Amino acid sequence: MTQLSFQLPKIDREATKDAVAAALEKYRLYVLMEPEERLPKVTQTFSLVPPSNNGFHSSTEDAAITNVDQERYRKEYIERIRKAVNRLSYQERAIIIRRYMTHEDIFDYEVYSELGMSERKYYRVKGRAFYKLAFILRIEVMEEPEPAA
Repeated sequence: MTQLSFQLPKIDREATKDAVAAALEKYRLYVLMEPEERLPKVTQTFSLVPPSNNGFHSSTEDAAITNVDQERYRKEYIERIRKAVNRLSYQERAIIIRRYMTHEDIFDYEVYSELGMSERKYYRVKGRAFYKLAFILRIEVMEEPEPAA
C-alpha cells in the first residue's frame, strides 16, 4: 500500500519580509496621517451638457461618504496590526514596537543596544517575528511552483 504525500508550498522569504515591512510602514503612516479632507466642490460651473438628475448623491454627500469610509478603513487597519503584534512573544513584540511602531525613526542597532541583545540574536528574533506577522496578517508570499516538465 502506498502512502499519500503532498508538498506544502514554499515561502518566498524575501518577498514575505518585504510585505511585512510594507505593512508596518503603512501602519506608521496611518497613525501619523490626519484624515484627508475631501472638500466638496462649491464653485459654480457651467457646461454645455444639460445636468442629469440620475445621481443618488450630491458632491457634498460623496465627499462625506468617502471621508467616513477612509477613516473607518484606516482605523480597522491600525487595529488589525496592533492585534497581530500583541500575539507575538515579549521579545518579538518589543523589537517590532520599538523599531516600527514609534513616531521617531530608529535604527536596528539602536533597538538591539537598547534591548541588550546581541546583533545576531536581534536579527533572529526579528526574522521570526516577521514570519509570525506574515501568517497572522495573511500576507505571506508563496514561491511559484516550478512547471512540471
